[in-house]
Amino acid sequence: MKLPQAALMIGLVGTLAACSGGEGRTLHQLRNNRGTPEEFAIVPNKPLVRPETYGSLPAPTPGGANRTDQTPRADVVAALGGNPAALASSAAPASDMALLSRATRYGADPAIRTQLATEDAAFRRRKSIFNWKLVPDNEYNRAYRNQSLDSQGALDAWRRTGVRTPSAPPTGE
Repeated sequence: MKLPQAALMIGLVGTLAACSGGEGRTLHQLRNNRGTPEEFAIVPNKPLVRPETYGSLPAPTPGGANRTDQTPRADVVAALGGNPAALASSAAPASDMALLSRATRYGADPAIRTQLATEDAAFRRRKSIFNWKLVPDNEYNRAYRNQSLDSQGALDAWRRTGVRTPSAPPTGE
């Protein structure tokens, strides 16, 4: 193969690899840097309905919900036969109180989500200092690659010890 043809083939393969998307567009990549609106996040308003009497309308609450605002979760719960009012409750259900009291027996930090998000961002930033790439890659998988578990290796280890694994896929023998 001549040198110009080889260079053209390498360039073509590189271009296709850069455009493939691969793992870079998984759920771990939570930012939308395309500058376009998210088409699945646009929900039209409910139609306006004239009330029987204007006196029956609730008093307006600044920052509160509007009667024409979409409530997709409540709509799904109602469509499946559930109680949409249960979504408004922020308290844990009574059936989970034993689990909740056991999990919080040493106290619960109300700012734990913010703290974990900050620590995770700092960890990924430290891991990505020397991982600069020309083609976008999944930074989450790259940062946590050493902490991933080998599920097939663990399954094989359990099977070698004689443990029954009925919910695992059968061996390829």
